[in-house]
Amino acid sequence: MQPDPAAAWLTEAAAAAQRQGAGNLLRVVLIVMVVGCVLAAWFLLRGYRRKDD
Repeated sequence: MQPDPAAAWLTEAAAAAQRQGAGNLLRVVLIVMVVGCVLAAWFLLRGYRRKDD
């Protein structure tokens, strides 16, 4: 049975996080979350824009 490449990647990522700490990963997750929230808000709120022509 061949090892699952995703499981090997996850194991290596967990080992690297223990060596390095979660600083970089946490920073990337937070940035992606903030950008996603901004894009979702823009997408949802653009429908409420009224044209006063």
